[in-house]
Amino acid sequence: MSGASVLYDVPGPKAKARNRVYSVIGALAVLGLIAFAFLRLDAKGQLDPEVWRIFNYAGVRTSIRDGVLTTLQVFAVAAVLSLVLGLLLTVARLSDHKPIRWLATGFIELFRAVPLLITIYALWVILLTNRDALGLTGSQPQFWALVAGLTVYNGSVQAEVLRAGINAVPKGQKEAAYALGLSKTQVMTTVLLPQAVRAMLPTIISQLVVTLKDTSLGYIITFEELLYTARLMSTNIIVNGNDTYIPVIIVIGSIYVAMCLALSALATWIERRGRRARTGIRVGAAAEPVAAADAAESAEAPAGAKD
Repeated sequence: MSGASVLYDVPGPKAKARNRVYSVIGALAVLGLIAFAFLRLDAKGQLDPEVWRIFNYAGVRTSIRDGVLTTLQVFAVAAVLSLVLGLLLTVARLSDHKPIRWLATGFIELFRAVPLLITIYALWVILLTNRDALGLTGSQPQFWALVAGLTVYNGSVQAEVLRAGINAVPKGQKEAAYALGLSKTQVMTTVLLPQAVRAMLPTIISQLVVTLKDTSLGYIITFEELLYTARLMSTNIIVNGNDTYIPVIIVIGSIYVAMCLALSALATWIERRGRRARTGIRVGAAAEPVAAADAAESAEAPAGAKD
């Protein structure tokens, strides 16, 4: 039986020719749309050198740099807090105590169901109205509202990811750990969680990429992250009577893509290091002393003792 899947019919000569024609037509259509978009942008003056020359200004570069640093700062704090919260919620949801398990389940389901934008806006209003009582100044209400919103949402998602990884660990390992006399905390920290994190690492990193992209929601609460900075630049910078939305969107979008690709590359590197085989251990080495001992005993034994 051939290695082809039974759910897939290998195309014949006519089907292959037809697929080639469709591929060429599709590629030409995409190229046509790209060419049309460039022509329209050029007609609107968005491709003029003067429009793109705004990125040579020191003030524009400084604004972009500050926006990137602010975005990365929010992401770093929210990523760490969401992982910690996800770990706590995972342990709570797997608890033997029903009240704790129900409370963790309700928290997770609530913040996974509520749109993140609403969560961030509600937290911003709460922090803004209680700014004096909490000792917040300047842009701190916006910062902590964005961080808290990202934390509760992504922490709830990370909790479900970790719980799925723990449930995927074979039950025999947990039973063996209990048979050795380990406590539930020891089983969780030394047996279940390491394997769950290793198995679900790609999903965890993918959710961190979502966290990085969701920092752009800070512009709703006027927090000066990268997207809000881009909005201010495209609104306030006018060249030849035209706005600069398109150049700013292209540059800022490229920065977002670069940051997400860098995080994905880091995740791939970590995953490869975690799954890299350890080739320094020889399996057959333990049998060599036994074979040598058997050979020595055979040499010392009398000739008549052998069968």
